[in-house]
Amino acid sequence: MKLNEIKDNEGSTKDRIRVGRGIGSGKGKTGGRGVKGQKARSGVAVNGFEGGQMPIYRRLPKRGFTNIFASEYAEVSVGRVQTAIDAGKLDANATIDAAALKAAGVIRRLKDGVRILADGELTTKVSFEVAGASKSAVEKIEKAGSSIKLLVVAAEAAE
Repeated sequence: MKLNEIKDNEGSTKDRIRVGRGIGSGKGKTGGRGVKGQKARSGVAVNGFEGGQMPIYRRLPKRGFTNIFASEYAEVSVGRVQTAIDAGKLDANATIDAAALKAAGVIRRLKDGVRILADGELTTKVSFEVAGASKSAVEKIEKAGSSIKLLVVAAEAAE
């Protein structure tokens, strides 16, 4: 094989259709847009428009709500922590908290704290200091001989 012989597979690329370039091309005059009307013009955005009929998103009832006071945690699995320890990004002797996980690149941002989930296995003995953990994650951590301290996030009085 030579550099000047390199080419794409047959039929892997198509030539783009040049619209509005004469009637002989088959896409001349109106350029495949039909005749007149809103959709023949430029700058059309009619997604969700149903021809004056009440749109589906207005016919269906509203449901649920978003709690603006809910805590949003950065979720980390037990297995992801073990991977970071094996890679030498986390120190197993030091306490593993939100700041240590962020410094190691395990989580991107702190949010309202870190919550440990049970996916994966933990083999190293470490101590955690996090905002929350699932029941099964706590079991796995204690089974590995590790300790976990759950921080109580100070909730403001809702009065």
